[in-house]
Amino acid sequence: MSWNRILSASIAVIYIVTAFAAIGLQGAFTVFGFVILPLACIWFGDLMGGYTGPTSGMAITSPSPGLMVCIAGWVLLLLPVIVMIFEAV
Repeated sequence: MSWNRILSASIAVIYIVTAFAAIGLQGAFTVFGFVILPLACIWFGDLMGGYTGPTSGMAITSPSPGLMVCIAGWVLLLLPVIVMIFEAV
C-alpha cells in the first residue's frame, strides 16, 4: 500500500468518526458519501484518468494524467479543512 492510500484512508476515517460523534449515524453516512469520490481519485487515479467516453453531460475525448486526478482527489478530500482554515482567518 502506498502512503497516498494509507494517509487518505486515515483522513477519511477521521472525518467519518468525527461526524458520527458530532451528528450521529446519518451524519457519518453523509460524510462517507462525500469521501468516496476523493478516495477513488486518490487510490485509482490512473484508472479514472484513463477513462474516455460518454458521461451525463458530454463525452470525455482524451485521458487525463493520473497524477492530476490524484491531486484533484487530495484537494477535494482536504477541502473541509481548507475551508475551516480560511474561515478562522
